[in-house]
Amino acid sequence: MAADASAALDFLRSQPEVEAHSVGFFGHSEGGWVVLRAATARDDMPWVVTNSCPGVSPAVQERHALAHHLRDAHPGSQADADVDVDVDVDVENTLALYDRLIEAGRRDADFATAMHLVDAAGRPPGLAYYWADMDEHLWTFLKRKQDHDPTPDLIGLRCPHLAFFGGQDPLVPVADSLHVLGAALCRTGRPRRGTLTVEVLPEADHRFRLPDDNGPAPGYLDKLTRWLHQH
Repeated sequence: MAADASAALDFLRSQPEVEAHSVGFFGHSEGGWVVLRAATARDDMPWVVTNSCPGVSPAVQERHALAHHLRDAHPGSQADADVDVDVDVDVENTLALYDRLIEAGRRDADFATAMHLVDAAGRPPGLAYYWADMDEHLWTFLKRKQDHDPTPDLIGLRCPHLAFFGGQDPLVPVADSLHVLGAALCRTGRPRRGTLTVEVLPEADHRFRLPDDNGPAPGYLDKLTRWLHQH
């Protein structure tokens, strides 16, 4: 996917109406992993922007999203202590099953083995958020990508990087991602041009929307365009 992005960049830069030196990469969510890999492989990048891109691996990010979904599915549980205990047990059991599936993926287990784990756990309904569309092809893909680590690409980046996050993103562990970005920035030998700018919009979600509002959060487009003009 990074090679595809790089080829698209070259094609765009070859168009006569395009200022080739000013064209960079913009990647949203998992697309951020792609553009970081593509940008790190080149020495002619003026900038790269990642939008809601996890600083952690897919396995860690998906676990965070699943946990958030499970707890969000029971918003009234705090009103009843007994119900709350039951909900906590269900959440922990489902997350434990998720962890077993990740470990199975690391052992390169086949899809039948993964399904056996799900069946043995009683197919907890909360897992459907992660598992509902799973088939052999998707399982094979997830096994390949689950432990992708964006840190080496962050360390090797040789151009300015703008990283946007929504403070209320239910899919990405924002605080953990910020920690990874900061640690990568401080690694000895990081290229001098590899500066980092981070923008966190406190009330925005994964797509930088506010609750009950489909438009971009105030300030998002202004901050993005101002940074791009500067770089």
